[in-house]
Amino acid sequence: MGVDYYKILQVDKTAKDDDLKKSYRKLAMKWHPDKNPNNKKEAEAKFKQISEAYDVLSDPQKRAVYDQYGEEGLKGQVPPPGAGGAGPGASFFSTGDGPTSFRFNPRNADDIFAEFFGFSHPFGGMGGGGGGGVGGMRGARFPGGMFGEDIFKSYGEGGGSMHQGVPRKAAPVENKLRCSLEELYKGASKRMKISREIVDPSGKPEQVEEILTIDIKPGWKKGTKITFPEKGNEMPNVIPADVVFIIDEKPHPIFSRDGNDLILTQKISLAEALTGYTVNLTTLDGRNLAIPINTVIHPNYEEVVPKEGMPIPKDPTKRGNLRIKFSVKFPTRLTAEQKAGIKTLMGP
Repeated sequence: MGVDYYKILQVDKTAKDDDLKKSYRKLAMKWHPDKNPNNKKEAEAKFKQISEAYDVLSDPQKRAVYDQYGEEGLKGQVPPPGAGGAGPGASFFSTGDGPTSFRFNPRNADDIFAEFFGFSHPFGGMGGGGGGGVGGMRGARFPGGMFGEDIFKSYGEGGGSMHQGVPRKAAPVENKLRCSLEELYKGASKRMKISREIVDPSGKPEQVEEILTIDIKPGWKKGTKITFPEKGNEMPNVIPADVVFIIDEKPHPIFSRDGNDLILTQKISLAEALTGYTVNLTTLDGRNLAIPINTVIHPNYEEVVPKEGMPIPKDPTKRGNLRIKFSVKFPTRLTAEQKAGIKTLMGP
């Protein structure tokens, strides 16, 4: 029988037209030479085989001839009488021009691809050739792919047909969402009003307002993104943009943030640094803490209070640390008596 078109197209002999189209789409996208630049020769050969198999099996007359006489018969190489391949219908393959003649004229692989996907060379590869094809698109060149995207990725291995004017996705619309450190510590809910254009059933643009609710989770950081898909303006042949809110932290009068840790800088006098100090503070969730420090506080000293920092987003039951830093205020001048007293206390 020669070439097995059913095997090439990965269908059985009872395959219907829809089965043939589905299989062709998948295999043509997989083996298109433009998608296989590192293996182009093999891809070209397979692409042509796939196209020829679809051409034969999708045409009732060609398929009937192929099913009865195989590839040799289809292409006019009918076995001679007595060889077991010819029979009463052998004249069907005469190469003459009589009423019973049949000529196998395979269709161009690019033309078949263009019928399915709107153009034959998504990257302008595999040769040129303007004109011909469906809608005059055969051989059309779209640098970088249609709309600058890789059509193979956009439509997948088994994707549906592509058509001229396929909608593109609008760029996301980004807005900063300023949050207090208390909101990011405890969590909060914010309601944001947006205005956007939609297209009514008659095709006319219409301005509408919508409330979007954002649930801020404990521990979220600056830069966290919250996306509302396709909440942008509606326009013909454009998929609405995603609306994206990006968390931004408001400055806090007492605390600053370093990852999951909270930083507090406490101003103290030199006497307090030398004799001991108790840090009194109110946490972001309203608790009062008293943290005694009985050691000498030097300029680079840092007191770490475990688990009093920000909640960790992946597990809000866990927290970072509170790190207390100190700014020691030194006196600008001392009297002679004060200097003598310090020398006496401090020793040689």
